[in-house]
Amino acid sequence: MTGSVSQGVIERRRVPAGRSGPRPRGGGRGSAAAPRPSASSRTPWLYLAPALVVLGGLLAYPIYQLGLISLFHYTQAQVSGGEPTTFEGFGNYAELFGDEQFWQVLLATVVFAAACVAGTLAVGCALAVLLTRVRAVPRLALMLAALGAWATPAVTGSTVWLLLFDADFGPVNRMLGLGDHSWTYGRYSAFFLVLLEVVWCSFPFVMVTVYAGIRAVPAEVLEAAALDGASQWRIWRSVLAPMLRPILVVVTIQSVIWDFKVFTQIYVMTGGGGIAGQNLVLNVYAYQRAFASSQYSLGAAIGVVMLLILLAVTLVYLRLLRRQGEEL
Repeated sequence: MTGSVSQGVIERRRVPAGRSGPRPRGGGRGSAAAPRPSASSRTPWLYLAPALVVLGGLLAYPIYQLGLISLFHYTQAQVSGGEPTTFEGFGNYAELFGDEQFWQVLLATVVFAAACVAGTLAVGCALAVLLTRVRAVPRLALMLAALGAWATPAVTGSTVWLLLFDADFGPVNRMLGLGDHSWTYGRYSAFFLVLLEVVWCSFPFVMVTVYAGIRAVPAEVLEAAALDGASQWRIWRSVLAPMLRPILVVVTIQSVIWDFKVFTQIYVMTGGGGIAGQNLVLNVYAYQRAFASSQYSLGAAIGVVMLLILLAVTLVYLRLLRRQGEEL
């Protein structure tokens, strides 16, 4: 009894002067008010405000015009002023969704983009781990080579890959003993060739970003996993990947956006979509509808559909991660 009382006295003496003890839990005027957002929590938004204003101006108006054109009958006759513009509502979308070719192109785009994203992430993550295992000179050489591929314009890179796989003069066919095999003639071989070029010019971003994330992981964690006998694959799957998940989310979403709207590689390497349009993707399909056929409203409708698909994929992916308890 005496010990408990003395302990209470000691605790009361520890309360600094001018501060009251714990407040009652009941409501009323004595209850603590809800915390208000401090000025420090608004500071990042103040720094981002100029960039957000610029991006809003660059994106909001084109998206508005894209959606507006998709609701009208807008062809070359309306552009030249020969015929008045008529409001179609969702008629362009009904025509688009009733076109069987649109669904075939959409399926091909989804499969092709998924393969490109998977290949880009696999190559980029593997080379990021490799960078942590090699010495300084090979690491610098690999970084410079990757950045060179990243900095190469899409038209230049596509032309170089066409020359490498050329049926007559390409060194790849000679090394593999394929003779005069044409990689761009078949549908799947042409898609595979474009996939290689897309992965080649996209993996450096994943490699550099993931490598920076790996360098931020404490070395003690990796050493402990290695001492426990974990293989390199097990260390990546059980240690690095969970710790790098926020970074992997960013590179995955950006890869999905980039690869879903591939245009230059397909257009250059397959001659505008391949034989009889067998290698069309949505971006090239929209270009053909808008400019080759002068159906600008249908091309705008395809652009709106692509925008909605990418927004839906991004929001669903982020929602699934939030359900798993990830902070983004």
